[in-house]
Amino acid sequence: MIKKISIYIIFFLISFSANSKDYPSSFANLAERLMPSVVNISTTQVITTKSNPFPFEFPPGSPFEDMFRDFGEPQQRRTSALGSGFIIDMNGTVVTNNHVIQGAEDIFVTVNGEKEYQAEIVGSDPLSDIAVLKIKSEDKFSPVKFGNSDTARVGDWVIAIGNPFGLGGTVTSGIISARNRSIGLSRYEDYIQTDASINSGNSGGPLFDMNGDVIGINTAILGQSGSIGIGFSIPSNSAKKVIEQLIKFGETKRGWLGVRIQNVTEEIADVENLGEPRGALVASVAEGSPSERGGIKSGDIILEFNGKKINEMKELPKIVAETEVGTIVDVKVWRNKKEITKKITLGRLETSEDFRPQLKKEEKPKQTRIEGLKIEVRPITEKDITDRELPNNTSGVVITKIDNDSPINYLKVNNIIIEAQKRNINTPGDLNIVVNSTLRSSEKTILVVIYNNQNQKRYIGVKLD
Repeated sequence: MIKKISIYIIFFLISFSANSKDYPSSFANLAERLMPSVVNISTTQVITTKSNPFPFEFPPGSPFEDMFRDFGEPQQRRTSALGSGFIIDMNGTVVTNNHVIQGAEDIFVTVNGEKEYQAEIVGSDPLSDIAVLKIKSEDKFSPVKFGNSDTARVGDWVIAIGNPFGLGGTVTSGIISARNRSIGLSRYEDYIQTDASINSGNSGGPLFDMNGDVIGINTAILGQSGSIGIGFSIPSNSAKKVIEQLIKFGETKRGWLGVRIQNVTEEIADVENLGEPRGALVASVAEGSPSERGGIKSGDIILEFNGKKINEMKELPKIVAETEVGTIVDVKVWRNKKEITKKITLGRLETSEDFRPQLKKEEKPKQTRIEGLKIEVRPITEKDITDRELPNNTSGVVITKIDNDSPINYLKVNNIIIEAQKRNINTPGDLNIVVNSTLRSSEKTILVVIYNNQNQKRYIGVKLD
């Protein structure tokens, strides 16, 4: 028995020893090599304010008007901000976050905690929160290179180097704790989540893998009071494309389809015989957009773009944006329960236009009960279209009352139903016909298209009683 226990202990020690090789004994050599490539960024700008210490203003001609005139004069004050960045070439090109330098009048970069240089903006992109700077110097610098963020795995060791709270040259370590995070900060979100300590001032700094390659740009933290072990970094593979454009053009040139999209729910997938929820449902198509010219229609489900499958809605904007403007792409869509392919010539997002609202002839409002949905509706009017700035030729019915036990009780009064079962709804009678027909069929599920109260077009699968 003792012999068996000894064998088990030896086996455990051997196993632990083998596995312990995955754990770095120290980050010192790596940090020492990378430190000269990470910079501290400080910015200044002048803010003009006008303050009145009194909760009122003196009337013109008052004897106090001249006496206290100066109290209301504009006041200027200089503010400063801190951030981090990293050098990507020997000539002193620096990458950081856009929010670190936005609005800055003067930008100073400190290299390796020693020499300070002035820097200028090469280009910046608020949508991705990335900016590129150039150090004003003929000196040669020590750059780092980008790694492949697509191969980074949850559980991999990482280190962050930056300038938290103005404490330059600070190194923290952790692991990748999650991938593909969306936190509502930007249009294109695919963050790497890490538990490496990231605080105020770390923004724009690099997230390194164990090879010393940059796999992320530290951008955000969860919480207002400082690090709680959850920080977010822009993946290097997404950042590189933006950085290349900023260096080449001074601005971004993103691909543009001209569609508004939404998730494909289980109900919608069921109605469309799609098998399972996948792709991106086209809620609306912009007038004159590449999608309209290429034959994309509202209600289409985009399954594949330029050879890349779209599993979730959020994948499409990123893939489109990263595709070169002017590229002719194949877009596979699901329409009328079958797959078709459309050829689209991509436009440029930065020069695109929004929908242009136009008017429709006014119709006299009249309340109608739609018993199958347990709601009341009225025809849309010219005033509705004018006030809400809806697109040209909008037709439909406005919801005026929703019963508590309605199958669409999660909608809101003033939502507009414009389609049902792929049929345009021009009158309450049109809606009644579609609902009653569905109730008599074996499907018992109806696909409804609405404008919500934010004028966003949405597709909804409704199960009828």
